[in-house]
Amino acid sequence: MRKKAFYMMVMAMLFVLVPGTVSANETPPVNHVREKTDDIPEEIKIMIDRIHEIKDMDKSDLSRSERKELRKEVRTIKKAVRGSGNGIYISSGAIIIILLLIIIL
Repeated sequence: MRKKAFYMMVMAMLFVLVPGTVSANETPPVNHVREKTDDIPEEIKIMIDRIHEIKDMDKSDLSRSERKELRKEVRTIKKAVRGSGNGIYISSGAIIIILLLIIIL
C-alpha cells in the first residue's frame, strides 16, 4: 500500500512539474543551415540542389500530373535526406516510460 501511494505521488509530481517547464516560443524557430558544406556527402548535395531547382521552377504552366510527379519526387528526396542522418530520435513518451522504469527498478 505504501509503495502504491509513493508511486502515485511521484506520478503526480511529474504531471505537475514537467508542464511547468514547457513554454511557447514568442519568435518562430530559425532554420539553421550548415555553413560547412564539406561535411555533407556529394549525393546529399545533389538532392538538395534538385529540391532548390524544383522550388525555383515556375509551376503555373505544368499540368496536374507533372505537378503531382514533382511533389512525389520532393517527398522521396526529403525521405532520403532525413534517412541519411546518423541521429537517434526518442519520443517524449518513450523518455517518460524509461524514466518510470528506472524509478521503479
